[in-house]
Amino acid sequence: MTKRESKYVIVARIAYRLCERVVGPYAHPKSPHRFTQPQLLACVLLMFYVRKSYRDMEEWLRASDSICRELKLSEIPDHSTLNRTYKRVRLKLLEDLQHRLLAELKPHEMGIALDTTGYSPTQASMHYLARCGRHYDSFYKGGYAVGIESQLILASVSGQGPGADTVFLKPLRRKARRYGQRGKWILLADRGFDAASVCPSDLIPPIRRGGVIKQLARIEREELVSAARLDGFFGQRWKVETVNSVIKRKFGDDIRSHKPSRRYREPIVKGLIYNIHV
Repeated sequence: MTKRESKYVIVARIAYRLCERVVGPYAHPKSPHRFTQPQLLACVLLMFYVRKSYRDMEEWLRASDSICRELKLSEIPDHSTLNRTYKRVRLKLLEDLQHRLLAELKPHEMGIALDTTGYSPTQASMHYLARCGRHYDSFYKGGYAVGIESQLILASVSGQGPGADTVFLKPLRRKARRYGQRGKWILLADRGFDAASVCPSDLIPPIRRGGVIKQLARIEREELVSAARLDGFFGQRWKVETVNSVIKRKFGDDIRSHKPSRRYREPIVKGLIYNIHV
């Protein structure tokens, strides 16, 4: 009988190899040297992948010999060690990990689709919130640029909602453009991204303010989107919706951290582990 390798083992192997290539072995020459930085960072990424708390992740590692072999762990890190590791993670490090992974996968896209998705600011259930009378006026948002061929997340940003998606258009375009085919790639998004920074070739339907479109450039863009709908190309935008659904179903639709600085990192972390997962 053929033995199939666990997906957890594969994700752990990829995460550890990726972390080894981006971060150094130790943060300081006089550190205890019990664990390397790639080992701890891979544990944190895997913790988000399996949706465990810090304490549960410690126990899960104790019961996972194959995972420990992949991460080359001779002993299990304490939950407080994992907490401190995530505390030291910065957005720049997450972007470096994402760029290194995409450099290995080498996506070249004809179309890049944009969308945002919201994350609950609490892990409490809706029933509990209704019973205790608590409600939240804001939530956290993750904005993702997804290649329609590879279905990989090429760029990710985070913010706070409710609010327009237009603020995500320029940073997502700037980060994702390196993975588009030179001079040929097209941006696809819904009306929520309609802003002054939209390029004429972008397939972003203009908002009908007052029920009509008056500007010539907006009329031309509306006709371009209509033609793309007819030939089926604009319909490829649904792939970014699929990615949002996979992230929420697989990695959760809530934010687990309490400090604002860490909360803004979680949509970026989920985008990274999605790419590792696929």
